[in-house]
Amino acid sequence: MNKRQPGVLSITVIVAALGYFVDIYDLLLFTIVREPSLGGIGVNLKDAKVAVSASTLIINWQMVGLLIGGIVWGVIGDKKGRLSVLFGSIILYSIANFTTGFIHTLNQYAACRFVAGLGLAGELGAGITLVTELLPKNKRGIGTSLVAGIGLAGAVAAYFTHKFTGDWRLCYKIGGGLGVLLLLLRISVAESGMFKEVRQQNVARGNFLMFFTNGKRFRKYILAILIGLPTWYVVGVLVNLSNRFAGELYGQKTLDSGRAIMFAYAAIAVGDIAVGFICQYFKSRKKGLLLYYSLTVICLFLFFSQFNNSDARMYAICAGLGFSTGFWAIFITMGAEQFGTNLRATAATTIPNMVRGSLPLINLMFLDLFQKNWQWSLVKSGVVTGIIVMIITFIAFYFTEETYHKDLNYLETEDAIP
Repeated sequence: MNKRQPGVLSITVIVAALGYFVDIYDLLLFTIVREPSLGGIGVNLKDAKVAVSASTLIINWQMVGLLIGGIVWGVIGDKKGRLSVLFGSIILYSIANFTTGFIHTLNQYAACRFVAGLGLAGELGAGITLVTELLPKNKRGIGTSLVAGIGLAGAVAAYFTHKFTGDWRLCYKIGGGLGVLLLLLRISVAESGMFKEVRQQNVARGNFLMFFTNGKRFRKYILAILIGLPTWYVVGVLVNLSNRFAGELYGQKTLDSGRAIMFAYAAIAVGDIAVGFICQYFKSRKKGLLLYYSLTVICLFLFFSQFNNSDARMYAICAGLGFSTGFWAIFITMGAEQFGTNLRATAATTIPNMVRGSLPLINLMFLDLFQKNWQWSLVKSGVVTGIIVMIITFIAFYFTEETYHKDLNYLETEDAIP
């Protein structure tokens, strides 16, 4: 008898989705409580340059933590198993988030967010890897989209948690508590069957350097990272600083950036669920991705145009940007699908965190080069940064291979040294 194939609502998919929910709650909490938390530790919010500089410092350290953590957890995922990552990472970021509720200085804040980033780096990649290896090829795109769509609602939960409690320190402590609850749910999740099979074979697993020892493999890896760049340009720059952009674009300083993030992530969640079905309809990952890129360009034009002349329109455009960059799950799925079982967790964990880790580089151009050195305005810096990001993205997209029909049950053996 044929073994029954698991469905998109299996326990692994549900728990992976809840894990990503907690991940996004913690990851986006700083951007939602940025103003009150920075004010609470003595940062002068009336000085726009000081406020933007402090905000950029903290989010950069968080992203660096994600970048380093992505490599560490990815290697562990392929060497020790996907579940090792899910348990270890959640313990680390739960402790870090609870500790953030007790900080009193900017450096303490940055240090806690760095450690939280290290922990958060392992959550999504390991979950996506488990789901892609569990589901058949005709369901894995929808399954990973559900993981991301449900998970991204964590940003909405973070917003309303802060709105109802009004205490940014309590919000961080609640995030730590949610992590502990998730840890209990993880007990019911089984290890990937593909990983169990490859563990018995004499082949290198989780060797991060293998991405750089073969030209074709290196090319696939770099392209898989670059196609995701618009996501954190939109979230980390435009939506994160939407209140500052509103002041320059139409002269109003009443916009709540936390609310803008909530609208953006609610739309991202919808977009991430929809993209799985869109790719299923096209029977192509790339056609679905191209549609979302096109929507992103349209929304970027609206963001910087004269149409964006009120808080209501800014919120609507942030939601539009959110939906159009709601391809997070599919781009990670494409990354996972391009590599064998012995490197898949490393790929799926490092690729999204390399994209997150690109934000400090984007900020280096957007803030340090364009604004501080060249004395450009916030808006001009944002426009030029966006043009550069989208050009790089479209070039990478053109050279990225289609993965919709790809079989995942194979190993990366070339240049692999047991």
